[in-house]
Amino acid sequence: MTTDLLGPEWGCGPDGVRTRSASRVVLVDDAGRVLLLRGCDPSRPGTDWWFTVGGGRGPGEDARTAAARELREETGLDVDPAVLDGPVWSRTAEFEFLGALCRQTEEFFVHRVGAGFEVDRTGWTDLEHESVSESRWWVPAELLAAAVTYYPPDLVRLLAELPPVWTGDPAPID
Repeated sequence: MTTDLLGPEWGCGPDGVRTRSASRVVLVDDAGRVLLLRGCDPSRPGTDWWFTVGGGRGPGEDARTAAARELREETGLDVDPAVLDGPVWSRTAEFEFLGALCRQTEEFFVHRVGAGFEVDRTGWTDLEHESVSESRWWVPAELLAAAVTYYPPDLVRLLAELPPVWTGDPAPID
């Protein structure tokens, strides 16, 4: 694996760190569960974590449009970008992936669906098929009890504090 597999949306910051802007979608169902994907780093066997739907923005693509596109590609759910709530949170995360130090600036949107929605992996890239092993609906309390790593790390608290409709600017999170 090389860092070339990260994709064209990745640039290089002045400090040499791979950088990109990303849009994430917190998909919540009528039962109060949140959809997370289980990922790994193919270059580091034994790593895994759970994360929200989303990914990098294309050139000239705004955050909301990218969020709707990522939702469609990663779950099969096609929605008008205008129906996404938010952005509700923003953060910058640094992590290692495919042997590269990466810095990702993220904006999070929320979308609510009926219970029973199932993920369609048809739109996944080769790298997503290689690095994402499953999707799962989690009751937030299950995340607290499970011995798993998930991002963002305060997701359970953030979900508990999320109003039914977001108004205002995105809240900065860790």
